[in-house]
Amino acid sequence: MHGPRSAATRAAILDAAKAHFAVHGYKGATIRAIAADARIDPSMVMRYYGNKADLFTAAVDVDLRLPDFTKVPRSRLGERLVAHFLERWEGESGGDLLVLLPRAVAVDDVAAETMRTIFKRQLVPAISPVIDREIEAPRRAGLIATQMLGLALCRHVLRLPPVAELDHDELVRLIGPTIQRYLRGL
Repeated sequence: MHGPRSAATRAAILDAAKAHFAVHGYKGATIRAIAADARIDPSMVMRYYGNKADLFTAAVDVDLRLPDFTKVPRSRLGERLVAHFLERWEGESGGDLLVLLPRAVAVDDVAAETMRTIFKRQLVPAISPVIDREIEAPRRAGLIATQMLGLALCRHVLRLPPVAELDHDELVRLIGPTIQRYLRGL
């Protein structure tokens, strides 16, 4: 049984880990630096989280907070999904970690598995009720992920002009139809 002190220690480690992973990525963050920021001994990080990979998984356990797509007009599903991802990346806390993942997945297997798990556990169930053939949900979620992760990579990591300069509404208007086709038109 964990007491209040252990809960506070666990939270301090997780907060420090989130900050380090967001700035340095998986490869650049170290247990020692995370422990120093949490003001604890590095062995405590290992005690609570096991290893760096498990700590990363806990730190980037991102809730995409996907809306209930059954309440979105069918003709607006693609736009709503693009708008939602942009709001998560650009509008609130947690966005740094969402941007970290596309950067990290290309170079690290742990980050790649974390991203696969997030999309499998969250996106597939969210879109299943609004597609014609529910059995296709994993394939369609994968296609949606190509667009959303590509957008995150180009906009936030590479800062590729003009993608980085497009405003929210224009991105929704331009990318929404592609996502709509993945959801409704295959």
